[in-house]
Amino acid sequence: MRHLLLLLCAFTLAGAAPAAPAKAPNILMIISDDHAWFDYGFMGSKAVQTPHLDKLAAESRVFPRGYVTNSLCGPSLASILTGRHVHRHGITGNDPLVPAAATGAARQKSPAFLEGRARMIKRFQESPILPRLLGERGYVSLQTGKWWMGDYSTGGFTEGMSKGGRHGDVGLDIGRKTLAPLTEFISRAKQDGKPFFAWYAPMLPHDPHTPPARLLAKYRDRSPTPQAARYHAMVEWFDETIGEVRAHLEKEGLTRDTIIVYIADNGWIPRTDKAEVDFARSKQSPFDGGVRSPILVSWPGRIAPTTIQAPASAVDLMPTLLKLAGAKVPADGDGLDLLDDAALKARPFVAGQNSTHDIRELGRPAASLRYRWLVAGDLKLIVSSGLKTGATQHGSADATEPPRLFDLKADPHEQRDLAAERPADVKRLTGLLDGWWDGR
Repeated sequence: MRHLLLLLCAFTLAGAAPAAPAKAPNILMIISDDHAWFDYGFMGSKAVQTPHLDKLAAESRVFPRGYVTNSLCGPSLASILTGRHVHRHGITGNDPLVPAAATGAARQKSPAFLEGRARMIKRFQESPILPRLLGERGYVSLQTGKWWMGDYSTGGFTEGMSKGGRHGDVGLDIGRKTLAPLTEFISRAKQDGKPFFAWYAPMLPHDPHTPPARLLAKYRDRSPTPQAARYHAMVEWFDETIGEVRAHLEKEGLTRDTIIVYIADNGWIPRTDKAEVDFARSKQSPFDGGVRSPILVSWPGRIAPTTIQAPASAVDLMPTLLKLAGAKVPADGDGLDLLDDAALKARPFVAGQNSTHDIRELGRPAASLRYRWLVAGDLKLIVSSGLKTGATQHGSADATEPPRLFDLKADPHEQRDLAAERPADVKRLTGLLDGWWDGR
Protein backbone atom coordinates (compact mmCIF):
# COMPACT_ATOMS: atom_id res chain seq x y z
CA MET A 1 0.00 0.00 0.00
CA ARG A 2 2.81 2.38 0.90
CA HIS A 3 4.45 1.82 -2.49
CA LEU A 4 1.13 2.45 -4.23
CA LEU A 5 0.74 5.78 -2.41
CA LEU A 6 4.26 6.79 -3.39
CA LEU A 7 3.53 5.99 -7.02
CA LEU A 8 0.29 7.96 -6.91
CA CYS A 9 2.09 10.97 -5.39
CA ALA A 10 4.78 10.82 -8.03
CA PHE A 11 2.17 10.66 -10.79
CA THR A 12 0.31 13.65 -9.35
CA LEU A 13 3.46 15.77 -9.19
CA ALA A 14 4.48 14.82 -12.72
CA GLY A 15 1.06 15.88 -13.97
CA ALA A 16 1.23 19.23 -12.20
CA ALA A 17 4.41 20.58 -13.78
CA PRO A 18 7.51 19.27 -15.52
CA ALA A 19 10.43 18.58 -13.23
CA ALA A 20 13.59 20.64 -13.66
CA PRO A 21 15.45 19.03 -16.57
CA ALA A 22 18.95 17.62 -16.28
CA LYS A 23 19.74 19.43 -19.53
CA ALA A 24 18.62 23.05 -19.62
CA PRO A 25 16.04 23.66 -22.38
CA ASN A 26 16.49 26.26 -25.08
CA ILE A 27 14.12 29.22 -24.89
CA LEU A 28 12.72 31.22 -27.80
CA MET A 29 10.77 34.30 -26.74
CA ILE A 30 8.60 35.75 -29.50
CA ILE A 31 7.14 39.23 -29.03
CA SER A 32 4.99 40.95 -31.62
CA ASP A 33 4.74 44.74 -31.69
CA ASP A 34 1.42 46.65 -31.71
CA HIS A 35 -0.81 43.60 -32.16
CA ALA A 36 -4.52 43.54 -31.23
CA TRP A 37 -5.53 40.77 -28.82
CA PHE A 38 -8.25 39.52 -31.17
CA ASP A 39 -6.21 39.42 -34.40
CA TYR A 40 -5.26 35.74 -34.32
CA GLY A 41 -7.01 32.76 -35.83
CA PHE A 42 -6.87 30.90 -32.53
CA MET A 43 -8.58 33.86 -30.82
CA GLY A 44 -11.47 33.63 -33.27
CA SER A 45 -10.50 36.26 -35.83
CA LYS A 46 -12.09 36.06 -39.27
CA ALA A 47 -10.26 39.18 -40.43
CA VAL A 48 -6.71 37.83 -40.47
CA GLN A 49 -5.02 34.47 -41.00
CA THR A 50 -2.26 33.33 -38.63
CA PRO A 51 -1.67 29.64 -39.41
CA HIS A 52 1.72 29.39 -37.72
CA LEU A 53 0.58 31.05 -34.51
CA ASP A 54 -2.53 28.87 -34.60
CA LYS A 55 -0.35 25.76 -34.82
CA LEU A 56 1.81 27.01 -31.96
CA ALA A 57 -1.30 27.69 -29.88
CA ALA A 58 -2.58 24.16 -30.54
CA GLU A 59 0.67 22.88 -29.02
CA SER A 60 0.75 25.33 -26.10
CA ARG A 61 -0.58 26.19 -22.72
CA VAL A 62 -2.71 29.13 -23.87
CA PHE A 63 -3.74 32.10 -21.76
CA PRO A 64 -6.27 34.02 -23.89
CA ARG A 65 -6.72 36.54 -21.07
CA GLY A 66 -3.12 37.64 -20.87
CA TYR A 67 -2.19 41.21 -19.98
CA VAL A 68 0.89 43.36 -20.36
CA THR A 69 1.82 45.77 -17.59
CA ASN A 70 1.72 48.91 -19.72
CA SER A 71 0.41 49.57 -23.22
CA LEU A 72 3.63 51.24 -24.33
CA CYS A 73 6.49 49.11 -25.62
CA GLY A 74 9.41 50.34 -23.50
CA PRO A 75 7.80 49.82 -20.09
CA SER A 76 6.07 46.64 -21.26
CA LEU A 77 9.27 45.00 -22.50
CA ALA A 78 11.07 46.00 -19.31
CA SER A 79 8.44 44.12 -17.29
CA ILE A 80 8.86 40.99 -19.42
CA LEU A 81 12.60 41.09 -18.82
CA THR A 82 12.51 41.86 -15.09
CA GLY A 83 9.36 40.14 -13.87
CA ARG A 84 8.44 43.43 -12.20
CA HIS A 85 5.60 45.87 -12.62
CA VAL A 86 6.35 49.25 -14.13
CA HIS A 87 6.30 51.21 -10.89
CA ARG A 88 8.92 48.79 -9.51
CA HIS A 89 11.41 48.65 -12.39
CA GLY A 90 10.94 52.38 -12.93
CA ILE A 91 10.90 52.55 -16.73
CA THR A 92 7.52 54.24 -16.98
CA GLY A 93 7.95 55.57 -20.53
CA ASN A 94 9.90 55.18 -23.74
CA ASP A 95 12.03 58.33 -23.52
CA PRO A 96 13.18 60.93 -21.02
CA LEU A 97 11.26 64.18 -20.96
CA VAL A 98 13.42 66.94 -22.44
CA PRO A 99 12.74 70.57 -23.43
CA ALA A 100 10.48 70.80 -26.46
CA ALA A 101 12.81 73.14 -28.34
CA ALA A 102 14.57 70.22 -30.01
CA THR A 103 12.57 67.76 -32.09
CA GLY A 104 13.23 64.62 -34.12
CA ALA A 105 16.83 63.55 -34.61
CA ALA A 106 18.14 66.73 -32.98
CA ARG A 107 16.18 65.95 -29.84
CA GLN A 108 17.59 62.43 -29.63
CA LYS A 109 21.14 63.79 -29.93
CA SER A 110 20.68 66.55 -27.37
CA PRO A 111 22.70 66.35 -24.13
CA ALA A 112 19.51 66.34 -22.05
CA PHE A 113 18.10 63.38 -23.97
CA LEU A 114 21.34 61.38 -23.87
CA GLU A 115 21.80 62.03 -20.17
CA GLY A 116 18.21 61.00 -19.52
CA ARG A 117 18.67 57.80 -21.52
CA ALA A 118 21.80 56.94 -19.53
CA ARG A 119 19.91 57.35 -16.27
CA MET A 120 17.06 55.16 -17.57
CA ILE A 121 19.48 52.37 -18.50
CA LYS A 122 21.17 52.57 -15.12
CA ARG A 123 17.77 52.33 -13.41
CA PHE A 124 16.79 49.32 -15.55
CA GLN A 125 19.97 47.49 -14.61
CA GLU A 126 19.11 47.75 -10.93
CA SER A 127 16.45 45.06 -11.45
CA PRO A 128 17.09 41.35 -12.00
CA ILE A 129 17.12 40.74 -15.76
CA LEU A 130 16.15 37.45 -17.40
CA PRO A 131 19.12 36.93 -19.79
CA ARG A 132 21.57 37.72 -17.00
CA LEU A 133 19.97 35.17 -14.66
CA LEU A 134 19.89 32.55 -17.40
CA GLY A 135 23.56 33.27 -18.06
CA GLU A 136 24.29 32.11 -14.52
CA ARG A 137 22.78 28.77 -15.58
CA GLY A 138 25.14 28.56 -18.57
CA TYR A 139 22.91 30.04 -21.26
CA VAL A 140 24.08 32.00 -24.26
CA SER A 141 21.59 34.66 -25.33
CA LEU A 142 20.72 36.79 -28.33
CA GLN A 143 18.85 40.09 -28.59
CA THR A 144 17.07 40.97 -31.83
CA GLY A 145 14.39 43.52 -32.66
CA LYS A 146 12.87 46.08 -30.32
CA TRP A 147 15.26 47.12 -27.56
CA TRP A 148 15.05 50.37 -25.60
CA MET A 149 18.03 49.94 -23.29
CA GLY A 150 20.97 50.95 -25.49
CA ASP A 151 23.49 48.23 -26.29
CA TYR A 152 22.27 44.64 -26.07
CA SER A 153 24.80 43.94 -23.32
CA THR A 154 22.92 46.15 -20.84
CA GLY A 155 20.32 43.38 -20.63
CA GLY A 156 22.83 40.65 -19.99
CA PHE A 157 22.66 39.22 -23.51
CA THR A 158 25.85 37.56 -24.71
CA GLU A 159 25.12 38.56 -28.32
CA GLY A 160 22.83 41.05 -29.98
CA MET A 161 21.95 43.23 -32.93
CA SER A 162 21.25 46.56 -31.22
CA LYS A 163 24.30 48.72 -30.51
CA GLY A 164 22.95 51.69 -28.61
CA GLY A 165 20.22 53.34 -30.68
CA ARG A 166 16.97 54.65 -29.29
CA HIS A 167 14.81 51.55 -29.68
CA GLY A 168 16.73 48.90 -31.57
CA ASP A 169 18.71 50.51 -34.46
CA VAL A 170 19.91 47.70 -36.79
CA GLY A 171 18.11 45.18 -34.60
CA LEU A 172 14.89 46.35 -36.21
CA ASP A 173 15.94 44.64 -39.45
CA ILE A 174 15.01 41.28 -37.93
CA GLY A 175 11.88 39.83 -39.47
CA ARG A 176 11.45 42.66 -41.97
CA LYS A 177 14.74 42.21 -43.84
CA THR A 178 16.37 39.07 -42.50
CA LEU A 179 16.17 36.22 -40.01
CA ALA A 180 19.82 35.23 -40.40
CA PRO A 181 21.11 36.63 -37.08
CA LEU A 182 18.54 34.52 -35.25
CA THR A 183 18.84 31.30 -37.22
CA GLU A 184 22.64 31.46 -37.28
CA PHE A 185 22.71 31.99 -33.51
CA ILE A 186 20.50 28.94 -32.98
CA SER A 187 22.75 26.79 -35.15
CA ARG A 188 25.88 28.09 -33.44
CA ALA A 189 24.50 27.41 -29.96
CA LYS A 190 23.66 23.86 -30.97
CA GLN A 191 27.15 23.33 -32.38
CA ASP A 192 28.70 24.67 -29.16
CA GLY A 193 26.47 22.50 -26.99
CA LYS A 194 25.04 25.50 -25.14
CA PRO A 195 21.43 26.12 -24.09
CA PHE A 196 20.19 29.35 -25.64
CA PHE A 197 17.76 32.16 -24.91
CA ALA A 198 16.70 34.02 -28.06
CA TRP A 199 14.76 37.30 -27.91
CA TYR A 200 12.83 37.65 -31.18
CA ALA A 201 10.99 40.98 -30.98
CA PRO A 202 10.57 42.20 -34.57
CA MET A 203 8.90 45.52 -35.27
CA LEU A 204 5.94 43.61 -36.67
CA PRO A 205 3.10 44.34 -37.23
CA HIS A 206 4.13 47.84 -36.00
CA ASP A 207 4.03 50.66 -38.53
CA PRO A 208 5.29 51.52 -41.05
CA HIS A 209 2.72 49.13 -42.44
CA THR A 210 4.64 48.09 -45.54
CA PRO A 211 3.73 44.43 -46.10
CA PRO A 212 4.75 42.35 -49.11
CA ALA A 213 2.57 43.16 -52.12
CA ARG A 214 1.21 39.61 -52.27
CA LEU A 215 -0.16 39.89 -48.72
CA LEU A 216 -1.54 43.39 -49.22
CA ALA A 217 -3.42 42.15 -52.30
CA LYS A 218 -4.89 39.34 -50.21
CA TYR A 219 -6.37 41.71 -47.61
CA ARG A 220 -7.24 44.71 -49.75
CA ASP A 221 -10.79 43.54 -50.46
CA ARG A 222 -11.45 41.64 -47.24
CA SER A 223 -10.56 44.42 -44.77
CA PRO A 224 -12.89 47.35 -43.95
CA THR A 225 -10.37 50.14 -44.67
CA PRO A 226 -7.06 50.49 -46.52
CA GLN A 227 -5.36 51.04 -43.17
CA ALA A 228 -6.81 47.82 -41.77
CA ALA A 229 -5.75 45.93 -44.91
CA ARG A 230 -2.15 47.02 -44.46
CA TYR A 231 -2.20 46.15 -40.77
CA HIS A 232 -3.77 42.71 -41.34
CA ALA A 233 -1.18 41.96 -44.01
CA MET A 234 1.54 42.89 -41.53
CA VAL A 235 0.09 40.47 -38.97
CA GLU A 236 0.26 37.60 -41.45
CA TRP A 237 3.79 38.63 -42.46
CA PHE A 238 4.82 38.38 -38.80
CA ASP A 239 3.13 34.98 -38.64
CA GLU A 240 5.12 33.77 -41.63
CA THR A 241 8.39 34.61 -39.88
CA ILE A 242 7.37 32.42 -36.95
CA GLY A 243 6.90 29.56 -39.38
CA GLU A 244 10.38 30.13 -40.78
CA VAL A 245 12.03 30.18 -37.35
CA ARG A 246 10.19 27.07 -36.21
CA ALA A 247 11.18 25.30 -39.43
CA HIS A 248 14.81 26.10 -38.61
CA LEU A 249 14.43 24.63 -35.13
CA GLU A 250 13.00 21.48 -36.69
CA LYS A 251 15.83 21.32 -39.23
CA GLU A 252 18.37 21.51 -36.38
CA GLY A 253 16.53 18.82 -34.43
CA LEU A 254 15.82 21.24 -31.58
CA THR A 255 12.01 21.32 -31.52
CA ARG A 256 11.58 19.05 -28.50
CA ASP A 257 14.44 20.76 -26.66
CA THR A 258 13.06 24.28 -27.04
CA ILE A 259 10.48 26.19 -25.01
CA ILE A 260 8.64 28.80 -27.07
CA VAL A 261 6.76 31.62 -25.38
CA TYR A 262 4.73 34.28 -27.14
CA ILE A 263 3.22 37.60 -26.10
CA ALA A 264 2.62 40.99 -27.74
CA ASP A 265 4.20 44.09 -26.23
CA ASN A 266 0.89 45.97 -26.38
CA GLY A 267 -2.30 46.14 -28.38
CA TRP A 268 -3.38 48.03 -31.44
CA ILE A 269 -6.56 49.22 -33.14
CA PRO A 270 -6.07 49.88 -36.88
CA ARG A 271 -5.90 53.52 -37.91
CA THR A 272 -8.69 55.18 -39.83
CA ASP A 273 -8.86 57.94 -42.43
CA LYS A 274 -9.15 60.58 -39.70
CA ALA A 275 -6.42 63.19 -39.67
CA GLU A 276 -6.02 62.74 -35.92
CA VAL A 277 -5.88 59.15 -34.76
CA ASP A 278 -7.96 58.36 -31.69
CA PHE A 279 -5.80 56.21 -29.42
CA ALA A 280 -8.45 56.16 -26.69
CA ARG A 281 -8.88 52.38 -26.94
CA SER A 282 -5.67 51.33 -28.65
CA LYS A 283 -1.98 51.42 -27.88
CA GLN A 284 -1.18 53.60 -24.85
CA SER A 285 -4.71 53.17 -23.48
CA PRO A 286 -5.83 51.26 -20.36
CA PHE A 287 -8.52 49.44 -22.34
CA ASP A 288 -8.07 45.84 -23.45
CA GLY A 289 -7.32 47.16 -26.93
CA GLY A 290 -4.08 48.45 -25.43
CA VAL A 291 -3.17 46.07 -22.61
CA ARG A 292 -4.49 42.61 -23.46
CA SER A 293 -2.49 39.93 -25.29
CA PRO A 294 -2.76 36.15 -25.45
CA ILE A 295 0.19 34.37 -23.86
CA LEU A 296 1.48 31.02 -25.17
CA VAL A 297 3.91 28.63 -23.49
CA SER A 298 5.00 25.57 -25.48
CA TRP A 299 7.42 22.73 -24.76
CA PRO A 300 6.66 19.60 -26.78
CA GLY A 301 6.41 16.50 -24.64
CA ARG A 302 6.79 18.46 -21.39
CA ILE A 303 3.93 20.98 -21.21
CA ALA A 304 0.48 19.66 -22.07
CA PRO A 305 -1.53 21.77 -24.53
CA THR A 306 -4.53 23.34 -22.79
CA THR A 307 -6.37 26.63 -22.41
CA ILE A 308 -6.37 28.47 -19.08
CA GLN A 309 -9.06 31.10 -18.59
CA ALA A 310 -7.51 32.65 -15.48
CA PRO A 311 -5.98 36.07 -16.22
CA ALA A 312 -2.21 36.01 -16.70
CA SER A 313 0.39 38.76 -16.71
CA ALA A 314 3.57 39.53 -18.59
CA VAL A 315 5.41 39.51 -15.25
CA ASP A 316 4.64 35.77 -15.02
CA LEU A 317 6.96 34.90 -17.89
CA MET A 318 10.23 35.45 -16.05
CA PRO A 319 9.56 33.16 -13.04
CA THR A 320 8.00 30.54 -15.31
CA LEU A 321 11.02 30.38 -17.60
CA LEU A 322 13.60 30.52 -14.82
CA LYS A 323 11.92 27.62 -13.06
CA LEU A 324 11.73 25.57 -16.25
CA ALA A 325 15.42 26.27 -16.89
CA GLY A 326 16.39 25.18 -13.39
CA ALA A 327 17.64 28.70 -12.60
CA LYS A 328 17.17 30.72 -9.44
CA VAL A 329 13.91 32.69 -9.29
CA PRO A 330 14.18 36.10 -7.54
CA ALA A 331 12.19 36.07 -4.32
CA ASP A 332 10.93 39.62 -4.77
CA GLY A 333 9.41 39.23 -8.24
CA ASP A 334 5.83 40.17 -9.05
CA GLY A 335 4.85 37.19 -11.19
CA LEU A 336 3.60 33.63 -10.76
CA ASP A 337 4.63 30.35 -12.36
CA LEU A 338 2.24 29.93 -15.29
CA LEU A 339 2.31 26.16 -14.79
CA ASP A 340 1.04 26.45 -11.21
CA ASP A 341 -2.73 26.06 -11.55
CA ALA A 342 -3.39 26.53 -7.84
CA ALA A 343 -1.49 29.82 -7.70
CA LEU A 344 -3.22 31.13 -10.80
CA LYS A 345 -6.63 30.23 -9.40
CA ALA A 346 -5.86 31.84 -6.05
CA ARG A 347 -4.55 35.12 -7.49
CA PRO A 348 -7.22 37.76 -6.81
CA PHE A 349 -6.41 40.04 -9.74
CA VAL A 350 -3.93 41.17 -12.36
CA ALA A 351 -3.18 44.86 -12.75
CA GLY A 352 -1.17 47.41 -14.64
CA GLN A 353 -0.67 51.08 -15.31
CA ASN A 354 -0.47 53.51 -18.19
CA SER A 355 1.98 56.38 -18.19
CA THR A 356 3.09 59.30 -20.30
CA HIS A 357 5.24 58.46 -23.31
CA ASP A 358 8.12 60.51 -21.90
CA ILE A 359 9.24 59.91 -18.32
CA ARG A 360 8.45 63.07 -16.41
CA GLU A 361 10.50 62.19 -13.33
CA LEU A 362 12.66 59.05 -13.16
CA GLY A 363 12.36 57.45 -9.74
CA ARG A 364 8.88 58.83 -9.06
CA PRO A 365 6.36 56.78 -11.08
CA ALA A 366 3.41 58.86 -9.88
CA ALA A 367 4.73 61.84 -11.84
CA SER A 368 4.10 60.02 -15.13
CA LEU A 369 1.01 58.03 -14.11
CA ARG A 370 -2.10 58.42 -16.26
CA TYR A 371 -4.19 55.35 -15.44
CA ARG A 372 -4.20 52.28 -13.25
CA TRP A 373 -6.34 49.29 -14.11
CA LEU A 374 -7.25 45.97 -12.56
CA VAL A 375 -8.90 42.75 -13.78
CA ALA A 376 -10.57 40.62 -11.10
CA GLY A 377 -12.62 37.74 -12.43
CA ASP A 378 -14.82 39.15 -15.17
CA LEU A 379 -14.67 42.71 -13.87
CA LYS A 380 -12.24 45.40 -14.97
CA LEU A 381 -11.71 48.73 -13.25
CA ILE A 382 -9.94 51.72 -14.81
CA VAL A 383 -8.96 54.61 -12.54
CA SER A 384 -7.57 57.91 -13.84
CA SER A 385 -4.72 59.59 -12.01
CA GLY A 386 -5.96 63.12 -12.54
CA LEU A 387 -2.72 64.00 -14.34
CA LYS A 388 -2.94 67.08 -16.52
CA THR A 389 -0.18 67.04 -19.10
CA GLY A 390 -1.32 69.99 -21.16
CA ALA A 391 -0.26 68.09 -24.28
CA THR A 392 -1.51 65.31 -26.53
CA GLN A 393 1.79 64.26 -28.12
CA HIS A 394 2.25 60.47 -28.14
CA GLY A 395 -1.21 59.93 -26.67
CA SER A 396 -0.28 61.54 -23.35
CA ALA A 397 -3.37 63.71 -22.96
CA ASP A 398 -4.94 64.68 -19.64
CA ALA A 399 -6.24 61.72 -17.61
CA THR A 400 -9.09 63.09 -15.53
CA GLU A 401 -12.06 60.79 -16.24
CA PRO A 402 -14.06 59.23 -13.36
CA PRO A 403 -13.54 55.52 -12.58
CA ARG A 404 -14.90 53.11 -15.17
CA LEU A 405 -16.08 49.53 -14.59
CA PHE A 406 -16.69 46.84 -17.21
CA ASP A 407 -17.91 43.25 -17.27
CA LEU A 408 -15.44 41.70 -19.72
CA LYS A 409 -17.42 38.48 -20.13
CA ALA A 410 -20.59 40.25 -21.22
CA ASP A 411 -18.82 43.21 -22.81
CA PRO A 412 -15.33 42.19 -24.06
CA HIS A 413 -14.80 45.45 -25.95
CA GLU A 414 -15.65 47.63 -22.93
CA GLN A 415 -18.56 49.55 -24.39
CA ARG A 416 -20.84 49.73 -21.32
CA ASP A 417 -19.53 51.49 -18.22
CA LEU A 418 -21.11 49.96 -15.10
CA ALA A 419 -19.49 52.25 -12.53
CA ALA A 420 -22.65 54.21 -11.74
CA GLU A 421 -24.69 51.00 -11.39
CA ARG A 422 -22.21 49.12 -9.20
CA PRO A 423 -20.54 51.58 -6.81
CA ALA A 424 -19.76 48.84 -4.28
CA ASP A 425 -17.65 46.98 -6.85
CA VAL A 426 -15.87 50.20 -7.77
CA LYS A 427 -15.04 50.82 -4.11
CA ARG A 428 -13.89 47.24 -3.51
CA LEU A 429 -11.68 47.06 -6.59
CA THR A 430 -10.25 50.53 -5.98
CA GLY A 431 -9.15 49.30 -2.56
CA LEU A 432 -7.36 46.35 -4.18
CA LEU A 433 -5.75 48.67 -6.71
CA ASP A 434 -4.55 51.08 -4.03
CA GLY A 435 -3.09 48.19 -2.05
CA TRP A 436 -1.19 46.93 -5.09
CA TRP A 437 0.24 50.17 -6.48
CA ASP A 438 2.96 51.72 -4.34
CA GLY A 439 4.72 53.87 -6.91
CA ARG A 440 4.23 57.20 -5.24
